[in-house]
Amino acid sequence: MRKKQNIHKAVIPAAGLGTRFLPVTKSMPKEMLPIIDKPVIHYVVEEAVKSGIDDIIIITGRGKRAIEDYFDAAPELEMRLKDQHNDTTLNRLREIADFPTIHYVRQKEPNGLGDAILRAENHIGNEPFAVLLGDDIITNSKPCTAQLMTVYSRFTSSVISIEHVPREKVCSYGIIKGNAIEPDLVRVEDIVEKPEPDKAPSDMGAVGRYIFVPEIFDCLKNTNRGVGNEIQLTDAIKLLLKDHPVYAYQFEGKRYDTGDKLGYIETIIDFALRDPHLNKAMMEYLQKRICS
Repeated sequence: MRKKQNIHKAVIPAAGLGTRFLPVTKSMPKEMLPIIDKPVIHYVVEEAVKSGIDDIIIITGRGKRAIEDYFDAAPELEMRLKDQHNDTTLNRLREIADFPTIHYVRQKEPNGLGDAILRAENHIGNEPFAVLLGDDIITNSKPCTAQLMTVYSRFTSSVISIEHVPREKVCSYGIIKGNAIEPDLVRVEDIVEKPEPDKAPSDMGAVGRYIFVPEIFDCLKNTNRGVGNEIQLTDAIKLLLKDHPVYAYQFEGKRYDTGDKLGYIETIIDFALRDPHLNKAMMEYLQKRICS
């Protein structure tokens, strides 16, 4: 059995081209699309930090410099806010700069999610680590990543977050096959990337949070190009299953797919309704629109 190690490193792939949001993503990373006044990736990094992660690697690509600038300190702006006695906004900016160490590794070519994660191998070393996709926001009192860490601590094995997806949408997910060992926990037997609905082994789709043992890197190196002529993480997980157990956990919380246009709009509406400064005006506006 693998020696138990605490998980303190996370990889956040953020090198995708964001083609579903063109033309705005021609000059702006999709991970920087705003949810009210914070970009999507802020919520992802925040989840990692709240889960106890203190070492974060963001995989970037061409045109992603805005992500690095966002998490950097801004002395001139802070000085201006200080002179204006705008302590509330100043403290919010300082909170961003005070996040744990963030490292940046570039994926030079868009070769898929699996290849992006492989770029982090030298930094991760021989440790288990978390993966949080940069365009998925998951809300819950206990962060999704922390939930997966709890499962990992029990089995010292890789863990995939899953949720039920509509049958007509299984072709957009990695779909798992497995045996339930607890109401929300499955021992994975197989995983299929974007199957046709009539060929899908279940309706349980892998979504944007994972815990991996370091052996996933060898699997990624031995993974041939798959769907989209890219190195698919799903195919690497299939290789991992040959020698290592993998579990799938149906997390508690709500997931927002901000990489989808409708999902992005839903995220903004829900977050506005949660904001005490916006809730009343937002409710009035929505009611007016519904009745018009």
